[in-house]
Parts: sequence; structure tokens; C-alpha cells
Amino acid sequence: MKKIFLSLLTLLTLQTAFGQSADEIVNKHIEAIGGADNWKKMNSLVMEATMKAQGAEIKLTRTHIHNKAMRMDIAVMGMNGYQILTDKAGWSYMPFQGQTKAEPMTADDIKTSQDQLSILDEFITYKDLGKKLDFIGKEDLEGTECFKLKLTDKDGQEVTFWIDPASYFTLKQSQKIKANGKEMESVTTFSNYKKTEEGIVYPFTVSADWGESEITKLTFNSKIDESLFKPSN
Repeated sequence: MKKIFLSLLTLLTLQTAFGQSADEIVNKHIEAIGGADNWKKMNSLVMEATMKAQGAEIKLTRTHIHNKAMRMDIAVMGMNGYQILTDKAGWSYMPFQGQTKAEPMTADDIKTSQDQLSILDEFITYKDLGKKLDFIGKEDLEGTECFKLKLTDKDGQEVTFWIDPASYFTLKQSQKIKANGKEMESVTTFSNYKKTEEGIVYPFTVSADWGESEITKLTFNSKIDESLFKPSN
């Protein structure tokens, strides 16, 4: 009985320590990227970037009103496409994939994409969204022994993050997504963090399976014409 009690006590102590470690890591991460107060002042974002994928150069412009609407314009091979997401609807127009007009997103896709409408870092909003945070240990990432944190939403969707213990920046993110009816792992890496005039620290280089993008311009809190978030064809 004494051994059982000591084992339970040890387990509870470890769980408490892990919980404290997760909170401490998140707090240091938020401070490292500019602090929650600075982030919460942001109500819009316009990001211009260049992406290289399969030998082609793609121009991207992301226009975003916090928690309301987002549009990604894509220019490649002399053609222009876009994706639009709002809190109620979504459309996709990709002429380079054979689409001749904007097609609506499914209700399920709109629902599962709503988190993307937030401009804020995931670790600033996760409690408000009812997500669960877990510290799941450490793992080597190209020579850096990173903290691993997992966020789980109300529907059981999980996202795993690798946090640099020196800078407390996010270096990698992984999650399961569905594409063409199949489940696959989506991995994104972040680097080249820079501090903006607003005090926000942002990764200017983002790499994923589709290629690597470099942010060329980042503007916060500009006035955005909401007609941009309606399909134009």
C-alpha cells in the first residue's frame, strides 16, 4: 500500500510539474514574440510574400481582418487566383488548377478553418477557444533540443509545436489534415524572426511541403475594403 501511495504521489508531482512547465514555456514564448498586449492591438494584417515551389516563383498577398475575414491572392504563371474565408462562408478560385469560376467551400471546411481567422498567435487564444495544452517532452530538431507542446481543440484535432528553449520562438508545427479525402500530416517550419515597428516579432521565412515563402512586406492595422472578401467571378 505504501509503494502504491508513493507511486501515485510521484505521478501527481510529475503531472503538476509538466503543467507548470507548459504554462512557463507559453508565457516566455508570448513575451518573446512581443507580448500579448501588443498582439491584441492588431485588428488587421496585410502580408506580401514570394514563394518558390517546384521551380516556379509565386506571389502571395494575404489580407486579413481579425476574427472576421481572410483572403489569399495567388499569382503564378500569368494567372491570378484566390481563396477567401469569412466567419460564415468561403470560396476558392484556382485557374491554374483548372477552375473557371469561384467555387464555395463546404460547410465542414468552413467550420474547421475558423481558427485561421485569428491574427493572434495560437498560444494567446487557446484558453479562450477551449483548447487543451500539454507539454509532451523534448525532441531534437536539427541540433536543437526543443520543447514539444500539443494543443487539442474541442473536436479532438491536435497540433504539435516545437519551441526553441533559447529564443522561445516556434520552430516547427505539425498537424493532421484531410486532403482529397485522405488524412495526411502537414508540417511547417518557421525562421528568420524579425521585430516590427508595432513590437510584434514575426517569422519572415515559412517552409512547408508546398515550398518556402519569404515575407517581403508586413502591414498591421491598415484600413481594408471588405468588398475584397466577396468572390469576383
